[in-house]
Amino acid sequence: MYLYSEFDTAFLAERNAQFRAQVERRIDGSLTEDEFKPLRLMNGLYLQLHAYMLRVAIPYGTLSSAQMRQLALLAEKWDKGYGHFTTRQNIQYNWPKLRDVPDMLDALAKVGLHAIQTSGNTIRNVTADHFAGATADEVADPRPYAELLRQWSTDHPEFQFMPRKFKIAITGAEADRAVIKAHDIGLQLVERDGVLGAKVLVGGGLGRTPMLGKVLNEFVAFDDLLAYLEAAVSVWNQLGRRDNKFKSRIKITVHELGIEEIRARTEARFAEIRPEFRGADMELLERIKAQFAPPAFRDGSTAGFESAYSNDPVFRSWIDTNIAPHKRADHAIVTVSLKAHGATPGDATAEQMRLLADLAERYGHDELRISHEQNVILPHVHKSDLPAVHAALKEHGLATANIGLISDIIACPGMDYCALATARSIPVAQQIATRFDELKLEHDIGHLKIKISGCINACGHHHVGHIGILGLDRAGVENYQITLGGDGTETAALGQRTGPGFAYDQIVPAIERLVYAYLDLREGPEETFLQTYRRLGMAPFKSALYDEEARADAA
Repeated sequence: MYLYSEFDTAFLAERNAQFRAQVERRIDGSLTEDEFKPLRLMNGLYLQLHAYMLRVAIPYGTLSSAQMRQLALLAEKWDKGYGHFTTRQNIQYNWPKLRDVPDMLDALAKVGLHAIQTSGNTIRNVTADHFAGATADEVADPRPYAELLRQWSTDHPEFQFMPRKFKIAITGAEADRAVIKAHDIGLQLVERDGVLGAKVLVGGGLGRTPMLGKVLNEFVAFDDLLAYLEAAVSVWNQLGRRDNKFKSRIKITVHELGIEEIRARTEARFAEIRPEFRGADMELLERIKAQFAPPAFRDGSTAGFESAYSNDPVFRSWIDTNIAPHKRADHAIVTVSLKAHGATPGDATAEQMRLLADLAERYGHDELRISHEQNVILPHVHKSDLPAVHAALKEHGLATANIGLISDIIACPGMDYCALATARSIPVAQQIATRFDELKLEHDIGHLKIKISGCINACGHHHVGHIGILGLDRAGVENYQITLGGDGTETAALGQRTGPGFAYDQIVPAIERLVYAYLDLREGPEETFLQTYRRLGMAPFKSALYDEEARADAA
């Protein structure tokens, strides 16, 4: 993984010292809150419902054990003992005191972490496939390219005050685990005639006006990629609307002008700036790549794993659900669920973070990943070590076997924390997970992604949930709309609204009716909820939601 250079270290020290002085001026009253707001946002500090919130970037979702331990330290020393991992591969601390934030930033800098550009109208944390470098289905590890983009975008003088925030995601595989079609720019690494490059998508995004990205260029060779992206972002920076924040995202610009016009302008700008790069970006990329060399994988017997798998049904269930194939047959990718039934999705205590750091150090080549689905990944575990890893996770409440199942819910913080939220998300997620655990149905239901947002901004990605839930305020009362058929993968689709929303105490029974309808309608246990929905359409599910509700009310 990338290690900070002397320049990086000095840059962070200077930025943190600058912000420390700004915090002191806010505390002594020299700065008003309005004056302080743009300064704090440049350093990832929000003002939420009850307290400040610090959002820390985890670039392309990659952490070392030392970094994870430092995140645990921040949670324990300056927060309430836990942190919240987000759908943008960040971690949020919801209860810091303003006077402590500079100390938190200095502590992060010691391990090569920061909160720069986790807010504001700039290029945000670059996200990536959480299986990057471990999975067999990628043409190249996308993380070196994500790191190149991070360095390029950090404090880029042209892109600090854009019309709105800007999000980039990158994957190296055909299987899209980074939701690239729902980003302002999405990149898929591809190979053409022996040359590596990227397919470039533009204009994706969720929120108030959800849209899927369109192909801006089918293939841009790596030699030209950074110049091409700078051209695309600069075109939007000139064209994007600043008079209406609801129409300021690049997806609106692409929609209004058309992809052909955006492509023509990008190509023209690219021709202008391409000579300025002179290969310096490729020299930097080669230095970055050297820090992402594969770990020294060990060989060894997997007999112990096979014996445990055959004889321990709890271990077998965890393996079947939480383990993904590694590019080496004797290794595995372990996804650690942060979604124990009834828990807050994405929350991890300081003790749990330290355990994960210990496991990564002992069994995982010192690597951890944070997924956009709010879970933690150990990307390189030898199969012979899986029983020991499972036992340690089980002892600390982290061995829930539910990855990809109905209780593996994505949920934003909602009205429990967020000043923008119009409804609660966390309690709804907890109640759904608890209910289906009580029913002992989730393994029978199989692959089903529920995503919950507490407002129209869609931080819970509800538009691309197989079942999406959007919490809204209706005359002071929480009301939950349901969408069906969303998909954030390579077969991306936006969910369709079923009809009128449901009250807070009605939403869990509504989801239960949907699931029972699916179990009745599917053509065997191998057909997933999404496959059944795509085969039959909305009608039978809508009937289950509203006709059965009417019958229950009449009874």
